Amino acid sequence: MTQTALPAAAAGTWQLGSLTVNRIGFGAMRLATSIPGGPSRDRATSLAVLRRAIELGVNHIDTAAFYFSPLRSANELITSALAPYGDDLVLTTKVGPGRDASGEWLPYARPEQLRGQVEENLRQLGRDHIDVVNLRIGGGLERGTGPISDHFGALAELREAGMIRELGISNVGPEHLAEARAIAPVVCVQNQYGLNARREDDELLRLCGAQGVAFVPFFAVASGQNSVDEQVAKVAGRHGVTSAQVRLAWTLAQGDHVLAIPGTGDVGHLEQNVAAGAVALTDEDLTDLAAG
Repeated sequence: MTQTALPAAAAGTWQLGSLTVNRIGFGAMRLATSIPGGPSRDRATSLAVLRRAIELGVNHIDTAAFYFSPLRSANELITSALAPYGDDLVLTTKVGPGRDASGEWLPYARPEQLRGQVEENLRQLGRDHIDVVNLRIGGGLERGTGPISDHFGALAELREAGMIRELGISNVGPEHLAEARAIAPVVCVQNQYGLNARREDDELLRLCGAQGVAFVPFFAVASGQNSVDEQVAKVAGRHGVTSAQVRLAWTLAQGDHVLAIPGTGDVGHLEQNVAAGAVALTDEDLTDLAAG
């Protein structure tokens, strides 16, 4: 009997180095709370979202130790819902920023502090290695403010030690990609990017494709929704889908190396997000969206 392909596989797969993932993944930021500083989500609902994601074929979950609310931690929810993990599940986290136990942001980590951040993720996720760790710059180490070689080099050492399988970078520019790749392989770049947000990264997206590096936008649905809403609604009507699904389909249409990690704390929204991988935009659709 032929096994029916799961919905998350509709958009195809990509290699994150040695790891194969479906191009539709899941972002865990909204598991603990709907908005930063907002009330904690219902625990049972968040657990149900994670389990449903796996049922739909999602095998790439993006998380972070600093994704937590007063009552919930994204990493703890992932562990409770999904451990013991399936062999094909890829867990990606990010380090650099950090929060103390009360939720206040800490100064950006020094290179020698990154090991402790990786170890924190290992403890919370109950694993002896992290599949992918992104160095997320910020907190003083911003785009255009200087090299990242010391920080990325520290993560490369942890990769050599077996604590990390693959490395990525986040919130970066082309110069960071070149700098990091001179130190160790880079499997993904994770930046804010969407139909009409942060489009200065169009060239970085193309550069990643040319180098076989995954481009993984965050806030692909939530970013900059106003200026092209009319065109998005028009395209959505043609396909009988939601505007959010059109935005995700547009993201995936930017290249086979582009992945999507939409986040939600609602099972219905999760199912719609995953189904967006099967929405095939036409040339007319893409032209209309570009004109918006």
